[in-house]
Amino acid sequence: MDVGGLVAAGPVWVGSSELTMSLDGIVACVDAGAGAVVAKSVNESAAARRQLDIADYAFVSGDRQVRPPGRAYPGDGLLNRSGLAQVDLDDWLGILAAGVAHGAAQGCPVVGSITLGDPAAAARIGRALADVVPAVELNIGAPHGREARAVRQLTEVDGVRDAVRTVRAAVGVPLFVKLPGQASDVVALARAARSAGADAVGLVGRYPGFLPDLDGGAVLGSWGAWSSPGCLPMSLYWVSKAFQQLDVPIVGTNGARTVTDVLRFLASGARAVEVVTALWIGGPAVLRELVDGVAEVGDDFVGSALAGTREYADVPPPPSPAWEPYTARWMSSGR
Repeated sequence: MDVGGLVAAGPVWVGSSELTMSLDGIVACVDAGAGAVVAKSVNESAAARRQLDIADYAFVSGDRQVRPPGRAYPGDGLLNRSGLAQVDLDDWLGILAAGVAHGAAQGCPVVGSITLGDPAAAARIGRALADVVPAVELNIGAPHGREARAVRQLTEVDGVRDAVRTVRAAVGVPLFVKLPGQASDVVALARAARSAGADAVGLVGRYPGFLPDLDGGAVLGSWGAWSSPGCLPMSLYWVSKAFQQLDVPIVGTNGARTVTDVLRFLASGARAVEVVTALWIGGPAVLRELVDGVAEVGDDFVGSALAGTREYADVPPPPSPAWEPYTARWMSSGR
């Protein structure tokens, strides 16, 4: 399959995370059947690398209870604080080259990733990555950009256009741009990225999060980045809107844990879907389950949900108000 000029083995991809921060991790993801693997992000900032020293992770149950370390379940949300790969660029290029060679033997491309700091520096790094990897992901939607000075999150059209244009001029391989989900108009950001030369867009990055522990502090002791199965409809909102309004391949992110979740991303218009947290919880076997679960899905399935979806003004009223059963049950409950 082709996504923005990148030939991948399938639509289930492993996203950038600590799981893809080493050659062993990249190889494990390739061997588990990933359609593509996005390596851990890098940038020019030593502060972004040092931030990994204070990384922390909290899995949160559906009733908002924090799990003990090492215990998590598929429906849990993840609140975390993270940083970038702690490796010099030259060493990282060697790791990526080895990962690319391993993936190529199985038809699985390994993609380099940059989390934006300074656009000019991102362009220099992108040029170096493009000599090694078949595609580059530029992450300008990192939620940590709201807390960590070493990375940036762009939520305005002009900023997105300028940053993508700068990196595009330096990168001679397919360029994927990962966008945030909490901007006022994510479709406008995707349009700006496309007009500046993005070959595909990733929708959407995780959301900022905060959870008090009620003992006078907060889970993680700070703010963090949040993802959960509950984020799925929010992610699919922007995927479906971008698919409907733009001509750009979409890589779905944030909220896919199960085969059904991946299928919903595809039906909403994503050509491929990145997963991370599901693998943290369930290991490589989960990836194989996801890959097998979508193996028979054809290109015509992508965006198929939009055929039966209407704007509010075009929805016909039902025979009786949909809210009646809910209000009737409340009125009869004794309040």
